[in-house]
Amino acid sequence: MSDYQPTMIRDLPKNQRPRERLQEFGASVLADGELLAILLRTGSSNESVLHLAERLIVQFGSLKGLAMASFASLTDTAGIGPAKASEIQACMEIGKRLAAHMDGPRSSVRCPEDVYTLLGTEMRYLSQEQFRTLCLDSKGYVIRSPTVTKGILNASIVEAREVYREALSCNAASLIAVHNHPSGDPTPSPEDISLTKRLVDAGKTIGIECLDHVVIGDRTFASMKERGLM
Repeated sequence: MSDYQPTMIRDLPKNQRPRERLQEFGASVLADGELLAILLRTGSSNESVLHLAERLIVQFGSLKGLAMASFASLTDTAGIGPAKASEIQACMEIGKRLAAHMDGPRSSVRCPEDVYTLLGTEMRYLSQEQFRTLCLDSKGYVIRSPTVTKGILNASIVEAREVYREALSCNAASLIAVHNHPSGDPTPSPEDISLTKRLVDAGKTIGIECLDHVVIGDRTFASMKERGLM
């Protein structure tokens, strides 16, 4: 049996404890593991919270990998129960939303390539299908990019009223539907085509035009409009 005993946060000098370092020097000086340790708060009887945080980052490759981790994969990790997994995902989601609302040039969409530039890097790595919309103002600038549904995508699951709900709430002039194919092949399926036609018809009734439906693949994409499928 090993005599190894982990160094606990309470055993560290105060000037080496993450929370105290943040209070004295500011959050920007802390390493990723230290920031995560503050979020997690506690480790276990045989592992300090700092060691747990560093192990998580190594296991998932980076903070980005951790942000993309599913709830199930987090809770399958030793030392991470439902509460800690929820805290991690909530924190990562706050970061994503903050990044989306940072001051700076507004994103505009003029062509399918612009859609891929905005969402391709994020959506091409998703392990399950996700349906999103780009809500646009009258000049083609993005107002909002909500996620409508996650999981197996078919025309019976994605309902037009859910797609247009966010667009109506932010007074969008038009929208672009976007979803990914985890296989990496963006070729539209018959279900994709059927759904697109329903969205176009619903948009005409509501008064918010569905400009395109872009399918994200691995380093590539397919535009329903460019392919004459809408």
